[in-house]
Amino acid sequence: MPPVERLHLDHVVQTVSVLESVVLRSFGPEGGQVLFTRDTGQAMLSRSGARILTALRLEHPLARMVVECVLKHSTVTGDGSKTFILLLASLLRMIHKMACKEPNVSHTYTSRQTAEASTARHLADNILAFALEELDDLIAMGVIPYGCCLSWEDFTAKKHLPGPSNNDCVQKLLTSFFHSRLGRSHCDFISKLTCELLTHWKFKRDQPSLSLEFVNDNLDALHTPVSGFPISCSRLIEGQVIHRDFATPCPQTEQKTVKAAVFSGYLQPKLLNAGQVLQLGCGEQWMEENSKNNRSIVQFSAWTERSLECVFANLQSLGVSVILSAVKQSAAVLSLAAQAEMCVVECVSENELSLFAQLSGATPVSDCWMVEPEHVATLTFCRPILLGAHRYVHVAFNDSEERVTVKPCSLVICGLGEGQTDQYTCAFRDAIRMLLSTWEPMGMTATTASKRTLQSTKSTYSHVDQIPNVPPFQQCRLQPGYVIPAGGTFEFLLHHALLQNGTSCSASDDTVTSGLAVSQLLANALLIVPRQIYSHSPRHFLQAQARFQTIIQNHSHPFSLVYKQEHRSIFGESAFPLEEDKLTKQADVSAKLFMSDSGLESVSCKYQLLLAVLQCLSSILHVDTVLHTHTALHTQSRRLANTSWEDTDDETED
Repeated sequence: MPPVERLHLDHVVQTVSVLESVVLRSFGPEGGQVLFTRDTGQAMLSRSGARILTALRLEHPLARMVVECVLKHSTVTGDGSKTFILLLASLLRMIHKMACKEPNVSHTYTSRQTAEASTARHLADNILAFALEELDDLIAMGVIPYGCCLSWEDFTAKKHLPGPSNNDCVQKLLTSFFHSRLGRSHCDFISKLTCELLTHWKFKRDQPSLSLEFVNDNLDALHTPVSGFPISCSRLIEGQVIHRDFATPCPQTEQKTVKAAVFSGYLQPKLLNAGQVLQLGCGEQWMEENSKNNRSIVQFSAWTERSLECVFANLQSLGVSVILSAVKQSAAVLSLAAQAEMCVVECVSENELSLFAQLSGATPVSDCWMVEPEHVATLTFCRPILLGAHRYVHVAFNDSEERVTVKPCSLVICGLGEGQTDQYTCAFRDAIRMLLSTWEPMGMTATTASKRTLQSTKSTYSHVDQIPNVPPFQQCRLQPGYVIPAGGTFEFLLHHALLQNGTSCSASDDTVTSGLAVSQLLANALLIVPRQIYSHSPRHFLQAQARFQTIIQNHSHPFSLVYKQEHRSIFGESAFPLEEDKLTKQADVSAKLFMSDSGLESVSCKYQLLLAVLQCLSSILHVDTVLHTHTALHTQSRRLANTSWEDTDDETED
């Protein structure tokens, strides 16, 4: 029988605390990079929480379970791996403390540890149920009024408006993200490059999520990693870079346009296809029979050559001078292409051919005998390009009426080493996922909240009625695109909202008493994030907490007021200039403190992060027994855990 391990609440807390101690080294604005080394001398230097966690050789099943939850969340939102571990550890410590105070030991439980585990599971389930029912309303009432809703035009604004603008807010959002992932050195440069990339890929009359999904789905074909150069050499290139070289010489032509065709299969028919059998024989009688039936190999080869010549003649009549192929063509195809002065690019990846077809509007050719004009793409140019030590194919597309605002471009990501270049690429990909999550709706709206929540928070959040530039029935709506100043702002505001929600509950009902404990527990656990952000100076944490208390008590919205001032200068004066000026003067000092050095972060990502942490918390606390097995499955998990070490070299910080 395999060995059995009973999991106690202490073991769960200790396991997650170990993971917390690892990610704390790189958490916050003052966090550094973590260096991992192997016995072979291979090294990895990173600040990415997901990359750090996947590089660990974890033996305990519970630790692997937690890391798997973190990676699933990070794959969706692209952010929050380190905060995930911090919040999970903080919640476990507080649940453990509460369970130890009143374990409710009775005849129902055989031991104190069993009672503590039952209490912990009960608390975790109550917290998750509370969050699924109340969290979106609390965020809408207590956090959203202090944020700002960005629009898709903010990403594509070519000119900066005078004063604080939403385009600056987009820069702050991306800068904060890249600062936490890559450090302070190049976060401004990378955020501007990302905004420029999104500006080129804005589709006409499309929602922002569609453009972001397109970039996210095609990022493998849209970017080119180049090692040996600093990140400051990264840039955008017009058109598409196909990561293959020409199989035939590329003739220099003076034509204004170039026509290309995409082939998904072989141009020259094969002697044998899959599943077919070749019969070999000898003797004069056998030769005579097969010659009558035109079944000799010589005759078949002659037929394929004639058919290939007909294919190239058809391509020349259509003006095709570039052939993109998904497979490796035969020597006869390359020879005829060189004679016809056609360029052949072989073994192009499926992602790149799919992107080429979407941008050019041409349909890939499946049957080489049926090449029609709709299979031919018109390009501005097709030429070789040297990026680092590799030569690729560079193509550009003609403008079309369907995509007036789209300017196809490719991203060149540079790094000093292959491992560092890979980290920059992952950061770009996660930034796109973060933006995509920012524009996704966050559950229900506050207008559908229960009467109890609205009535209990009416006096506390009466200033919600003063949110500028928002219709009355949409003021608390959890719309896509909301951002909040970074530096613990979300945690401070939600902490206050949870405490207010707890004090509004009546202590007479047992269920409400449970709700009160849940609100206070979740509120106190959230403060672990700002505490770690200001861990270098506890005095700064107390000052920040006092500042937010003052802002909440004064019912001021410094971030929204800055946003309102900018839009008032654009759309004209308000109908209540005296009242707005008074509010602006009251919050002027707070706004400068609120916006001075802090970046921005997505409210939607924070909301999804908190729900993911609570779901993981409930899952791990329901595990009470571990069966240790030594099978191929365990070996496979070890192998998967080491995949993050592949293709990494020694890296140094700029």
